[in-house]
Amino acid sequence: MQFHKKHRWLSHVAYWLVVLLVAISSSKYSDGKRASYSFELITDSLYELPEIAAAYLLTYLVIPLFFYHKRYVSAVVTFLVSAYVTCVAARIIIVKICEPLAGIAPKAFETYSEISTDILKLLYVYFFQIFSVAFVFMCLKVLKDQLDIQKRTLTLEKEKAETELKLLKTQLNPHFLFNTLNNIYSLSFTSSPVTSESIARLADILDHILYRCDAPFVPLSAEIALIKNYIELEKLRYDKRLTINFDTNINQEIVIAPLILLSLVENAFKHGASDDTGAPVIDIDLRVNEQSFIFNISNTVAKQDNNIEQLPGGRIGLNNLRKQLDLIYGDAYTFDVVRRNTSFEVSLTIDLKDQNGL
Repeated sequence: MQFHKKHRWLSHVAYWLVVLLVAISSSKYSDGKRASYSFELITDSLYELPEIAAAYLLTYLVIPLFFYHKRYVSAVVTFLVSAYVTCVAARIIIVKICEPLAGIAPKAFETYSEISTDILKLLYVYFFQIFSVAFVFMCLKVLKDQLDIQKRTLTLEKEKAETELKLLKTQLNPHFLFNTLNNIYSLSFTSSPVTSESIARLADILDHILYRCDAPFVPLSAEIALIKNYIELEKLRYDKRLTINFDTNINQEIVIAPLILLSLVENAFKHGASDDTGAPVIDIDLRVNEQSFIFNISNTVAKQDNNIEQLPGGRIGLNNLRKQLDLIYGDAYTFDVVRRNTSFEVSLTIDLKDQNGL
């Protein structure tokens, strides 16, 4: 495929040279004696001309007319006319050139009129031989086209997946930035001494999102640092009524798709740390072993808000996250959401054995 793409004409010449060599190696007189290779080279080269014509007419004219343009009558007529012309040309080459070169006297009845009207001989002697070579050529062309289409399809699917991932990230990032800037805006009104700390943490978060998330995977340690910065930034909004437990148990450094964990943490804060939940609690548990990556997060919710996934923000966020996980991990992950009376729990497990990037 690569050779044909770079040297199209040379690959065509190579194909017909192979056909010619096969013809030369099998050429014999009717009595079984082999002719000289120079004679076979000349006669087989001449006989190959109608085979070449038939192959290109069939592949580049008849097949496109029939399958691509749906001009069935034109395709059939073109095929019959081209088959007749090539068979007559092959018979003329044999009778008028090859047989005289072999020392066979011309037959008196083999005039051009007789040659062109002997349909049975043209069909049984020449048609099947000529178009068997043309059919092989056509099959190779169709196979090459199918491989090209498959390659282009895979490329388009990959580009589509990458585009969808970028769109999903752009849907997450502005929402997060809007919430965080609102937090800092509130702190600035009270001239809080932690305003500068908030700005510094936001700068670290922006640095990670803007400059370190272009790759399909990022180190888990960077994502954990991002989550910790986010948590500390959010904690500035609340008093001691908010309890956050963040436990990690990591046996090895791995890489993970960026911003996935942050979206889950953000969702937990959005629906679990609101003013009407009393004493909200957010529990985060992150574990990594040789087999899998496990991330569990739960948050308390008010009873009237316990169906978080049905809320516009919760539904869109979780649907986007599922799409992103499907595009990146395929079947190598599980994502479970459990809604209870006063809590909302999310569990994400990624199989590390099947992930080449992990």
